[in-house]
Amino acid sequence: MKVKVFSTGKTEESVELSPEIFGVTSSPKLVPQVLQTQLANKRQPIACVKDRGEVSGGGKKPWKQKGTGNARAGSNRSPIWIGGGITFGPTNVRNFHKRLPQKMLQKAILTVLTEKLKNNKLVVVKSLKMPEIKTAKVQSFLEKLPIEEGKILAVLSHTDVNFELSAANLPYIKVIQIQNINILDLLKYDYLLTDVDGIKAFEGIFKPTNISEPVVEKVASKSKEKEVVKGSEK
Repeated sequence: MKVKVFSTGKTEESVELSPEIFGVTSSPKLVPQVLQTQLANKRQPIACVKDRGEVSGGGKKPWKQKGTGNARAGSNRSPIWIGGGITFGPTNVRNFHKRLPQKMLQKAILTVLTEKLKNNKLVVVKSLKMPEIKTAKVQSFLEKLPIEEGKILAVLSHTDVNFELSAANLPYIKVIQIQNINILDLLKYDYLLTDVDGIKAFEGIFKPTNISEPVVEKVASKSKEKEVVKGSEK
């Protein structure tokens, strides 16, 4: 798997992509589940009302129990009174947090990355470094890339203050670090823009690590030594 690398609007070379990251089988049910989890974790319990125990007042009985012709009332904090407490209203102690295994979160991100590559929404450039803070240079650089109308998510493998500040005034681009990549931004923005170092950083973060064979051989050799020692003791 290879993708073209652009520099000043021209194709210079290509970079290989790992099929374990950009060739994952699609999981249509997993991506909405992870998206719902992220949105739930961002939710804040803003709405909050007072029940009858939190409303001020109510220390005196409004009128005597009998003889007035009115219905019986013990407190003006009653939910049926105007200005009284609210029954079963929202409170700020609600918890909307959800949790998913780390492998499910990573699989959903890899699924979206694969779809970006299939739909030609992955744009790789040689470098995203800027020598100075200049919004016009970033805009002219983006216009030369094969990007049609749509929003752009720029993923950096390193911190570049000049590029981040230069792109801050452009409403159609968002710059994040690769360790902050999430499913919401990948789905919200149409194009994924990164550089060659970003592709290597993707492989370093999401590529599964395998156990090396020499470690297994050492463990097996130690177990054999123990068996030999036990046999000599017998």
